[in-house]
Amino acid sequence: MAQKSLLTKRKKTGYAFGIFTESLIYNMFYTYYLTFLNEIVGIKPAYSSIIIFISIAWDAITDPMIGNYTDRPGVDKRKVMKRSLFPLGIIFIVAWTNIGAGFDSQLLKILLYTVLSMAIWVFYTLYTIPYYAVVAELTEDYDERTQIRSLSSLLNALAVGLGNILPALVPTVAILLTEKYEANSYAVIAAIISVLAVILGFVCCKSLNGVYEPKKIVENEPLKKTTMRSTMKTFGEILRLKPAKYFLLFVFFFLATSSMIQANLTYMVIDCIGMDYDTGIVFVILTMVVSMAIIVPIVEAVAKKKDRRFAVILFLSIACVGEVLLKVIGLDFEVGGFRIMCIGAPLVLGIGIGTFWTLFYSMGYDLVELDEFKTGERRESIITALPQLVQKFGSAFGILIAGQLLSAYGYDSSADIAGSEALIPVVTDPKIVNGMENISTIIPAALLLISIIFAILYPMTRSRVNALMAQLQKKRNGEEYSTEGFEKLL
Repeated sequence: MAQKSLLTKRKKTGYAFGIFTESLIYNMFYTYYLTFLNEIVGIKPAYSSIIIFISIAWDAITDPMIGNYTDRPGVDKRKVMKRSLFPLGIIFIVAWTNIGAGFDSQLLKILLYTVLSMAIWVFYTLYTIPYYAVVAELTEDYDERTQIRSLSSLLNALAVGLGNILPALVPTVAILLTEKYEANSYAVIAAIISVLAVILGFVCCKSLNGVYEPKKIVENEPLKKTTMRSTMKTFGEILRLKPAKYFLLFVFFFLATSSMIQANLTYMVIDCIGMDYDTGIVFVILTMVVSMAIIVPIVEAVAKKKDRRFAVILFLSIACVGEVLLKVIGLDFEVGGFRIMCIGAPLVLGIGIGTFWTLFYSMGYDLVELDEFKTGERRESIITALPQLVQKFGSAFGILIAGQLLSAYGYDSSADIAGSEALIPVVTDPKIVNGMENISTIIPAALLLISIIFAILYPMTRSRVNALMAQLQKKRNGEEYSTEGFEKLL
């Protein structure tokens, strides 16, 4: 394992730039792909949502398999990341072209874009799991792990903004293209994002030179095969770690919270806040990005002074109270004629998202050493893959609940296309508007409260982790060791 002294500021910054590869592609896909399939390709909305669901389900299968594979001795995580970049960039561009628009058959369109979206997530996962897992191999220092993830999270604020703002320029790009090619405006934006993703992914891989060494193959020790059965067995072993269940439930309910709010963003801007979409969405995205950029160093400082769990509980509690206040005050609240909640609502969301992504992975890294203490194995990638799997199902759950609630409140979305105000009628029914406001405020506040409760139950505090590391080092050295100081982790 690399020594801490090798992780210079330049190396850490180079690694952190790798977040752009993950975040740009993730945000463009989750925010705009449904609209693209409906409007450009001409797939019926009900089928488009099935394509996205299938890709999420497929990703849930590949996550643990890829995680299990990259944990094997002799597998170079850096090379896995590097080899995934060009296929990821090329497939991402193809997936945003209108090549299926000319098909008369809905089935052919569905099959084509299902295969393309599944392919995106295979290469995305081949990059992201090693990217996140490698930090646990670079350093075992509690605060250094937080620092690395904080720098990555700070850059992620910019990546989130680019991933949402660049695709919003599609109408402008369409004007610049001839009528023959304007339907491929999304592909132009996808190409820009892909080029950025590939270049910065290579920067990240380059930064790992000299600080990362693959696990060595032990002579005469048979290599474990990467099968679904072995993967599920490993997952079962990880889930038997006492803190793991609380950590995963914390992750699930936070992602359900944030995805519910983000899925309702268009309706919040137009119907709840009462602004034109083009103006309102600019205020919302910029405020969210700025609030994330401001909160990340503050969260890092608190986590360094106290510990990660304390920081998560503190700042997510602030976000939870903020969501309740948004409901009490009302999203249509004005100050001097200005709809202030186009700043207030994303500010609260940015606090929550910035806190979570700053500390989420570094909290999970602590499970690597606990697992090693109990089993004698280091399984960084599989411990990274399991939360990612839960993360994606949490996001899918939040979007599903948001859609079901809109229907329950009486909103008929059959003619609506997210991201285009001209295709979304302004809602005047107070019951429906109130329901939309609930989906952006009080209901996610309840889910966030559940997430906070599981964070409180998560027992990996700084003092217990330090006690664990001291005894783990003794165990590695073949010395006598005990479980004093971290009994609650076992």
